[in-house]
Amino acid sequence: MMSDPKNLNRPQDLVEVDELAGVVEAAGHFRIYLGACAGVGKTYAMLNEGHRRASRGTKVVIGFVEHHNRELTKQLIEGLPLVDRQQINHRGVIFEEMDLEAILALRPQVVLVDELAHTNVPGSGHNEKRWQDVLEILDAGIDVITTVNIQHLESIADPVEQMTGTVVRERVPDWVVRKADQIELVDSSPEALRRRMLHGNIYPKDKVPQALSHFFRVENLNALRELALRFLADATEEELLEGLKKEHSNVLWETTERIMVAVSPSPGTRFLVRRAARIASRVKGELEVVHVSTEEETSRSNTSVLRELRELCIDVGGRWHEIEGHDVARDLISFAQDNQITQIVLASSSRRLWQRVLGRGSTVRKVLRYAGAAGVDVHVISLNRSAENLGETPQID
Repeated sequence: MMSDPKNLNRPQDLVEVDELAGVVEAAGHFRIYLGACAGVGKTYAMLNEGHRRASRGTKVVIGFVEHHNRELTKQLIEGLPLVDRQQINHRGVIFEEMDLEAILALRPQVVLVDELAHTNVPGSGHNEKRWQDVLEILDAGIDVITTVNIQHLESIADPVEQMTGTVVRERVPDWVVRKADQIELVDSSPEALRRRMLHGNIYPKDKVPQALSHFFRVENLNALRELALRFLADATEEELLEGLKKEHSNVLWETTERIMVAVSPSPGTRFLVRRAARIASRVKGELEVVHVSTEEETSRSNTSVLRELRELCIDVGGRWHEIEGHDVARDLISFAQDNQITQIVLASSSRRLWQRVLGRGSTVRKVLRYAGAAGVDVHVISLNRSAENLGETPQID
């Protein structure tokens, strides 16, 4: 039985987070308008979608929207019911926050919630972050349409801080965004954004000069735009793979290169992983490192070698997978088909170990035959010379 690759090589707390995130899948539909930065038109797009659904008879309410004194946004707010905001006195200052309990009591079909990464003011409810409120709304079976900027994703916030010199305080876990049923990119060129900024359509005029010379520099906007496009492309790729798995499709969709390297405790395998990583890097593809675990590979020395290979896999940016199996060649091809692998990297010197497992024939030869039928390319790398060149000490089988 093949292990679920999503739960391999992940800390326990992340596995528990995935279980928590499951409430989204079983509840309301979740749509996100993603932007490179403020001012691209995310809130405008969200409100337009709200009006479109309301015109078809859907019960749509505004849970929370920030218009930032933008006239077009103010106009779109009109005509949609607003849930009254909470008034929170925090340290002598009155803040307005979304009223989660009022939304749940009202039970609309769709709720519009701006700024997914927002941190709630203390005292406004039991959730620290707005994305946690959104998960509760979804869990109640209510559809949510929301907005977020790419710099607020947890995995992207730190690089954005280094790139722009601006601290990103509001953050949302990547898994929350990836759970969306739909992610729509709201795009705008850097030049158009800077023009909107100059016309006072994004920030108040007194903040425009500093914004244009710092965060809204052309090079920053180009980088943020590329980050948003890449994230959306990755999300689309994951959705495609999940769909193909559900359909049990044997058709290879070469939307990107996916490199699979098959490893074992044989000497020289570290070189094989590095070689596969270089292949993946050249073609800008993903790297999957796969070990087929068999009953014969239970020694302590093998366990130590596999641990080192797993660490190397992480170091070179790959994903580690353990598969329990009996027919190595078939198990590898099965993994390749399930994960839309386009290229397989094998070691020719692994024949002796795997041949004992199989009892007959060459695993490499079998993989070549099966891969040919599946339309997957195969690279066969000699490890005897490679291990010697790298100074690795051969292990005694």
